[in-house]
Amino acid sequence: MSPRQDLSANEQCCAITRALSQIGDWWSLLIVREAMQGTRRFTDFQQALGIARNILVDRLRRLVEAGVLRKVDVGEQGRRHEYRLTEKGRDLFVVLTALRQWGDKWVLTDQPPLAMRDRSTGRPVRPVEVLDADGQPLRLHQVMVEHPDDIPHRQSVE
Repeated sequence: MSPRQDLSANEQCCAITRALSQIGDWWSLLIVREAMQGTRRFTDFQQALGIARNILVDRLRRLVEAGVLRKVDVGEQGRRHEYRLTEKGRDLFVVLTALRQWGDKWVLTDQPPLAMRDRSTGRPVRPVEVLDADGQPLRLHQVMVEHPDDIPHRQSVE
């Protein structure tokens, strides 16, 4: 039985669990990171990551099937391809930024973090935060997660 088949009904409905089934392994996230930095060709991914050919083939195939990357024919007779982020893949930018910031704070404590800056202004990028509807930061104890069926239907007040 595969890990996905062994999940409880609750886990099958969890967006985190389902997202991890598409992009949650080590190599997939590193491939997405490289794609965000401009890497597009198979050999360039392999060289940048030091990844075995068979693993890279598998992860690229999975990321294409999941709609995170798209495979683009850029050569003669289908012999040369590039991998480009889709909108779904580009949306992982916030996730990887939050993971990088968490790693800088809690894991990579023996050296200074890489600086993330706004390309147009040169100003530092603020840490990723969960914000309320008014833009105020929220902490874990201030948030509740509800199943859509448990949310009362509210009529909008006009």
